Amino acid sequence: MTEKTTATVLLLNLPPSTLCGIDLLSFTTSPRFHGIKNLSPGWHFVFTGLTSSLSLRHGAWFYVHGTPDGPPELFIKKWDPAREELVDETDEAAQLRWRANLGSIWSQGLSPYRQSATSNGEADEETDDWRQLTSHITPALLTRITGDTPNHWALTSASAAARDIELIPGLSASESGGAVDKELHFLPVDLKQTWRAGATGRERTDAAQDRSWALSELVRVHCSAGGAEEVLGELQFTFLVVLTLNNYSCLEQWKRLLSLLLTCRSAVVSTPQLFVRAIVVLRLQLKHSADIEGGLFDLSEDGAALLKSLLRRFRTGLEGVSGDGKGEVLDELDVLEAWLRAEQGWEIGGEFVRRGMLELEDGERVEMEVGGFEAEDESGEYTPAVVELTSEQARALGGVAGALSDEDETRGLAEDEDERDLEDMDDRY
Repeated sequence: MTEKTTATVLLLNLPPSTLCGIDLLSFTTSPRFHGIKNLSPGWHFVFTGLTSSLSLRHGAWFYVHGTPDGPPELFIKKWDPAREELVDETDEAAQLRWRANLGSIWSQGLSPYRQSATSNGEADEETDDWRQLTSHITPALLTRITGDTPNHWALTSASAAARDIELIPGLSASESGGAVDKELHFLPVDLKQTWRAGATGRERTDAAQDRSWALSELVRVHCSAGGAEEVLGELQFTFLVVLTLNNYSCLEQWKRLLSLLLTCRSAVVSTPQLFVRAIVVLRLQLKHSADIEGGLFDLSEDGAALLKSLLRRFRTGLEGVSGDGKGEVLDELDVLEAWLRAEQGWEIGGEFVRRGMLELEDGERVEMEVGGFEAEDESGEYTPAVVELTSEQARALGGVAGALSDEDETRGLAEDEDERDLEDMDDRY
């Protein structure tokens, strides 16, 4: 063997004509296929499925250090027909045997690493995209989500967070529970309660409109290993697992994380670089959204309602805050919206025509009005409002009454008695 040996991943015992993939490239294997050589330094994700259709897929993350000293890194994964899953080769004797025999399969049995079916500059661009798509992923993140199995952080299409098990399309609750082979431990994003315990009135309203407190609390309590960067890492992880494995639970968590990030206001001023990086991550992800199979990720007019709403709300929220870092966030948001306008025909900004004349194919002109944006813009009847409750109304709402102090309740009762006295006086006179 004259060619220099480089970092390699072996994929052994795969059934004939199996779907196989690494990072952004997937292909159908041949009988001579044994793995992939010339791996670049950084994160990689290999995955396989028995067919190229939407069958159950198995995948595993591993990291190539690319150190020049010492023997080249060798990762060995194999298909276990009894368990029907992709497993790590842990037997040391087998590892030594394959390393010794690597030269015999180097030329004919190993495919060179690339991220495009072509061998031109497009492949280099795709490889660079993969590095950027995984830039915030860490070993600690993968261990938290999938378990402590270094260089074989594995999961499948059916892996799911506990909160998403009953939501798997096409399966009942009992069937979903049996279909989930591994529980994923995502960050516990709760969009229904984004305020501190004990908050009442105006504080709850502000925290529901600006979820900055919920984001900071999530980072403080659950991101001790990586801080706010861990949120971006999970955003990248969930998107890439949707892209490669069509994992439904990862799609739901990706939506939750975006919904949290893009509804923050004050946090944009205090941590502007976090949101600059988040928008950069989102733009690159949307660039590759067309690669996702099965209609899970739809950027068409109907399928992109959530994302459009979040981006519109994010820009509107930024108009109400000021700070040195706000300009950088707006600049990156402008780049994202320009790309969406050019590539997808989107109009994100709130200033566009909603009423006008439309010319039909036969030349007739009719007046048209585009509606349905009030809820997204939080305007019109959807404008948020703080409602002050009387003590009786608070007690009728159950738990809210407990938030009132004895002094507040006494004052409310006194005000109610004064109102009744005035009504009696009006009746008499």
